[in-house]
Amino acid sequence: QEQFVESGGGLVQPGGSLRLSCEASGFTFHHYAIGWFRQAPGKEREGVACITSTDGSTRYADSVKGRFTISRDNAKSAAYLQMNNLKPEDTAVYSCATVCDYNDFGPYDYWGQGTEVTVSS
Repeated sequence: QEQFVESGGGLVQPGGSLRLSCEASGFTFHHYAIGWFRQAPGKEREGVACITSTDGSTRYADSVKGRFTISRDNAKSAAYLQMNNLKPEDTAVYSCATVCDYNDFGPYDYWGQGTEVTVSS
């Protein structure tokens, strides 16, 4: 059974850090690019970070550039999002997916259930 499970969310104060994890099972993880997305209440889904399956190159949304780092460990079928200097506007449900652009999501892709991040004092 294919699974894609996020973890690591929680409540953190502004300026704090969190590390989100996304663990895959049941499919060939290393074949896929991995994207992290977030959606805050009342707002549209936003692509936050992406890492390719080929050379591991990365790209980030301007809103998180310099603060967030995406990485992957193909041996563990896992991807990570290190989030530093968190701001209240980073509050959202964060999800990982096997695409870097939501519009590319297709029948052979996977999307996790999400993990909630709240940045508040």
